Amino acid sequence: MLNDRTLGPEPVLVAPGITVGAGRPLALIAGPCVLEDDATVFMTADRLVRLAARYEVPLIFKSSFEKDNRTRGDAFRGPGLAEGLALFEALHARFDMPILTDVHREEDVPAVAAVVDVLQVPAFLCRQTRLLEAIGRTGKPVNVKKGQWLSPVAMAGTRDKLRSAGARRILLTERGSAFGPERLVCDMSSIATLRGLGCPAVFDAGHASNRREEIPILARAGVAAGADALFVEVHPDPQRARCDGPRMLDLDELEALLPLILEIAAIVRSRRS
Repeated sequence: MLNDRTLGPEPVLVAPGITVGAGRPLALIAGPCVLEDDATVFMTADRLVRLAARYEVPLIFKSSFEKDNRTRGDAFRGPGLAEGLALFEALHARFDMPILTDVHREEDVPAVAAVVDVLQVPAFLCRQTRLLEAIGRTGKPVNVKKGQWLSPVAMAGTRDKLRSAGARRILLTERGSAFGPERLVCDMSSIATLRGLGCPAVFDAGHASNRREEIPILARAGVAAGADALFVEVHPDPQRARCDGPRMLDLDELEALLPLILEIAAIVRSRRS
């Protein structure tokens, strides 16, 4: 039986000074869903860096240069590969923080891996063998979103595909399971199952629901269940965000939530030790 106490996750070094898993402090993966205008992106990054420094929380900045799985063909998808990577390089230079972004196509993997610190596999592509193998060959840390139609134990196959290609630093993300059209539910025991696969478990509080008001509730529950990192998308004004506004917190909401989240995480880690 998979058990996070018997196997436990292998720690993942994301960047110098930031390790996720194996009882390390809760990491925060946060940022706007997709890269918008420079002012919004830099404002968000600056606020997150200050917040992380105040609470001494390891921060991994997340945003997408392209969203290739939008429901509508005319939906905003982001600036694209070249402009997006240039913006990530500017963020690196300004804030010296690790960056995570998702990749949808094999041919984009080398260029993205040369710029960002963590490659993310979207939930819809979590079984896409050739994409996983291309990412695994980079040797970079990788975060995989669990498909909302999969059981957590089925992520063992995804883990093995990555490992067979050379990946050794793997994070697995719980983001809820489909329970009928447009409704997601979370089985929090899946966090222990993902950790039992030998990989740190990330909990995505925003994409585990379609309702912004549920994000703080789910975030508290996911951290209490033992997540090694919390994934939450944020925006200065989610109502005006160009992508996934209902699944993002505004920065003030995150600031109010973070102290309680860290308190819960500290209690969980003290009981494990």
